[in-house]
Amino acid sequence: MSNLEPISPQEAVSLYLEARDDAAANTMEAQDYRLRAFVTWCDEEGIANLNDLTGRHMYAYRVWRRDGGYSGEELETVTLRGDMATMRAFLRFCGEINAVPEELYDQVPLPRTAGNDVSDSTLDPDHAVEILDYLERFEYANRRHIIVLLLWHTGCRVGELRALDLGDLDLDGNRPRADGPAIHFVHRPEKGTPLKNQERSERWNAISEHVAQTLQEYIDGPRETVVDEFGRAALITTRHGRVSISACRDTLYRVTRPCWRGEKCPHDRDPDTCEWTHYAKMSKCPSARSPHDVRSGRVTAHRLADEDRALVADRMNASEEILDKHYDRRSERQKAEQRRRFFAL
Repeated sequence: MSNLEPISPQEAVSLYLEARDDAAANTMEAQDYRLRAFVTWCDEEGIANLNDLTGRHMYAYRVWRRDGGYSGEELETVTLRGDMATMRAFLRFCGEINAVPEELYDQVPLPRTAGNDVSDSTLDPDHAVEILDYLERFEYANRRHIIVLLLWHTGCRVGELRALDLGDLDLDGNRPRADGPAIHFVHRPEKGTPLKNQERSERWNAISEHVAQTLQEYIDGPRETVVDEFGRAALITTRHGRVSISACRDTLYRVTRPCWRGEKCPHDRDPDTCEWTHYAKMSKCPSARSPHDVRSGRVTAHRLADEDRALVADRMNASEEILDKHYDRRSERQKAEQRRRFFAL
């Protein structure tokens, strides 16, 4: 260890984040959060110099995070695995700059329970249709309706939704080689809206005439006519400019709870007293679903309709393997019934 150079946890984290200029912004936000948890743990343990870090410390850190350290809530296996994977990448970097032994990263324990590296949470396709029917009836063409409509209809990531400008829309289908309305996802990192896979995420997605009409009525009506800090006319806006990713997430948490639509609570809670109805607690409701759950539900709907895997992958901007592993939520029985259509039994 004599070749190690002293460095504080916070300084090492700052160097690591500065060096990751190849990663998308949302990836860096997630890594920044996870590493802030690590810095907090080091403070609590009195570790001021990363030279002192050992494999035993990493096991202790894993237990601390698993049991709710920093977040205040126990972590699911898939979340804990992501946290520890970030620690491996960080410690590999630290080994390269002589902050820790080069082999230390390999001593970070990853959860290895079979099948638990994939979240099972999803938005059931039938449930999605019910929510959209409700929004169309009671909140037609408002911001909440548009967020859910586009996430479901296109299956896009929430960062891609947020990145849309008015100029990215072809609602009349009048552009060259166009057969109908479509929207264009564009990577603009220098103007605050990077896409997850950078230029590889850029694509046109066709939309239906109904979706195009709903978008036009939102633009002509409830949309706040403002520009963002770069002078861009975002599609989805608030009074303060372009909608935030957190606001989009909160929209999904809100509308996917049955009580929001006046339905009976499946968790035997009284909506008048339930803490999950409060703005800051909506995500804790077991029925609440995230934008990622909408995306997995959309993939499942495509697969249940026997739509071409390659075309679905192109539309969703993900490989067929990733769609199968992380987004397809068909049950084994559903898959068997679909296979029945292609075999003489």
